[in-house]
Amino acid sequence: MGPLDGTKVIEMAGLGPVPFCAMMLADMGADVVRIEGPVRNTEDPHDRRGPIWRGRSTVSLDLKNPADLARAKEILGHADVVLEGFRPGVMERLGLGPDTLLAGNPALVYGRMTGWGQSGPLASEAGHDINYLAVAGVLRQIGRAGERPVPPLNLVGDYGGGGMLLTVGVLAALLERTASGRGQVIDAAMMDGAALLMTSVLGWMARGQWAEPPGSNIIDTGAPFYEVYETADLRHLAFGAVEPRFYKRLVSVLGFAPEDLPPQYDRHTWAGTKERFARVVARRTLAEWVDAFEGQDACVSPVLTLAEAADHPHLADRRVYTTADGTLHVAPAPRFSRTPSQLHGPRAVETPSGLVARWKAGEAARATDRP
Repeated sequence: MGPLDGTKVIEMAGLGPVPFCAMMLADMGADVVRIEGPVRNTEDPHDRRGPIWRGRSTVSLDLKNPADLARAKEILGHADVVLEGFRPGVMERLGLGPDTLLAGNPALVYGRMTGWGQSGPLASEAGHDINYLAVAGVLRQIGRAGERPVPPLNLVGDYGGGGMLLTVGVLAALLERTASGRGQVIDAAMMDGAALLMTSVLGWMARGQWAEPPGSNIIDTGAPFYEVYETADLRHLAFGAVEPRFYKRLVSVLGFAPEDLPPQYDRHTWAGTKERFARVVARRTLAEWVDAFEGQDACVSPVLTLAEAADHPHLADRRVYTTADGTLHVAPAPRFSRTPSQLHGPRAVETPSGLVARWKAGEAARATDRP
């Protein structure tokens, strides 16, 4: 049983960060149930076989139908957590806003996930991951010198600055509830989370160690020792030798003597050193470089495909990737020593009455077990 065993979570249907948070909570043992709308076409909304949908059951409810809306309120009256990712005001218009639900269920943790946040001039505007990063000043910092910013997939807004931020908020609110007995509302915004992930960069800026334009700093591909280089077989090798001891080993394996190169942190020489590194790396294949750097502790790694990563000896030893129902999954993280998380496949579609009965039975059983 995971650390959240017995925690009842309702996930209001959505995409991106809310399902990711729900997946993490389900991996940790929470009983997560997703409220889906009715089937309106040939697509089955309960056909959720991808990794992000794992570990929870679903209930089909049409929230525009008064009877189904009443069933949803009954379910939420027994929940510990509700997760929703609608624009501000949508849940209130349905009669499922936090004021209404907390009045009937004061211990409810109400997690709200949006792009812009629950307040502010842009709160009701449409947007996606790339928009939140752009306005927060984050996207500007991700790119090579002289090139356009590069969207980092949707990892920084939707997932790192969104779903994980919401997960942290839910866990903190559940922890606080053990002392107060009261729930609260969590305003998790992808824009806020993306900005929060810039904390270290803001520190470098404050110390005068981060300069414009982007692509001219240590970890944004400005430095020759923190860069990706192309090999002879058109694969790629990643350098991360920031510290002098690692850099010394890096240049040694590349075939340079210390006196062959300018000082490591002389920014004015970085462009020239990158060109020299690129010429050397291009002479050998990726496999040859992997062999050359084996055991050197130089912070150099091959850039692998997902299939290659799944088979890599280190990831295989830790079982980072696993296959379930013919689909590649990432194993639950973080790892707990006493109450380990588990990967569960999609669960059955439940009826509202069946779910409430199951939850009530569980509440009664836990009440009996308490000393």
